Amino acid sequence: MILERLKEFMDYKGITIAAFERSIGMSNASFGKSLKNGKAIGTDKLENILSIYKDINPDWLLTGKGSMLRSGEKPEEIPSVNQSYKGAPYFNVDFLGGFDLMENEQTRTPDYYIDYKPYNKEGVVWCNLTGHSMEPELSNGDVIALKEVNTPIQYLPAGEIYGIVTDDYRTVKRVRLSHKEGFVRLIPSNKSEEYCEQEIPISMIRKVYAVLGSIRKFF
Repeated sequence: MILERLKEFMDYKGITIAAFERSIGMSNASFGKSLKNGKAIGTDKLENILSIYKDINPDWLLTGKGSMLRSGEKPEEIPSVNQSYKGAPYFNVDFLGGFDLMENEQTRTPDYYIDYKPYNKEGVVWCNLTGHSMEPELSNGDVIALKEVNTPIQYLPAGEIYGIVTDDYRTVKRVRLSHKEGFVRLIPSNKSEEYCEQEIPISMIRKVYAVLGSIRKFF
């Protein structure tokens, strides 16, 4: 399927579904919904994608034949792990469970460093994500790149994915302001009935982390 090949290209390039949707003018989560439901993507969107992402081989995208990249394009670097302090630190803990360990224990050392240029930035850390509430954008078992943000959550870009920390729990959700003053909406990507939107008071939130991207766990 074309959508599956697009997702393969996005994973290769390290592009999140949310960033991809914005780049081609799709509404929030519409690509993810189409991917999950197996719906086709319109020819206007395909033309837009090929005009923006010029390194995609059109034949490969439309038919699956040939290489992913246009002839002459150099493959980009893929994520690699090392213990030589190159890249951003990876902690083998889960954001929803043991993330507080890497925050609070100053002597804790990373298990590895992940060298992946899009996220080799000061303040970025990698950790694990479990759960299915953000599928298909983020999958159970993914490794996510996080960076703490100090801007009050009500002033952050709406509709982005954030790691939210309260006194009682941690969660990764898409965040929008609520119509109720002083509240935010936490929105899962997974549209199954077991997952639903939640509104919480901004005053409950202790820390916010921008989820910059994700990769499949490969080590």
